[in-house]
Amino acid sequence: MASYLIAGERLVRALAPGGELEPEQLPRKLRAELEAAVEKKHKGGDRPRGPARLVPFRLVRDLHQHLRERDSTLYLHELLEGSEIYLPEVVKPPRNPELVARLEKIKIQLANDEYKRITRNVTCQDSRHGGILSDLGKEVRSVKAVVITIFNFIVTVAAAFVCTYLGSQYIFTEMASRILAAVIVASVVGLAELYVMVRVMEGELGEI
Repeated sequence: MASYLIAGERLVRALAPGGELEPEQLPRKLRAELEAAVEKKHKGGDRPRGPARLVPFRLVRDLHQHLRERDSTLYLHELLEGSEIYLPEVVKPPRNPELVARLEKIKIQLANDEYKRITRNVTCQDSRHGGILSDLGKEVRSVKAVVITIFNFIVTVAAAFVCTYLGSQYIFTEMASRILAAVIVASVVGLAELYVMVRVMEGELGEI
């Protein structure tokens, strides 16, 4: 809070010998305090640190009261022309080291939490993409396995038919009998292969 003003040249000249305040017959104590306040060098240890010519507001009020009591034609605002209110520099108290360390720790923790939140979103997206690719790979492998199984079924049935047809020539002389025997054997082999294929496909579907 401001409690001093920096005396301007007008007030300094008024307090000098032969100045404007000399006819006002200021009280000796008030004049002495004002003259001491406007000196260029500070002499008292109780004076605030700062520029010279610091006049306390108390002396200004006393001067104003004296001029009013004497019905002086000299007004205070005229004497204070060029003067300024002195605002002392605010000295910041030293910060508590423990509090500073705690605040830094909280900042680091918040930064880590924010980083984890951001990277968690990225990780989830990567996992989702990886899961899609993995599912697609499983589907491709399943389709490939089904195609291979069907191809093996056809080849096995055809091979059984051909082998039976060619081998039955030593038993049957008629072509109809040979074809019938080949169809029967191929059907049996086909049913067996179909049974095995169904069981295998059920197992693969169960794993999926």
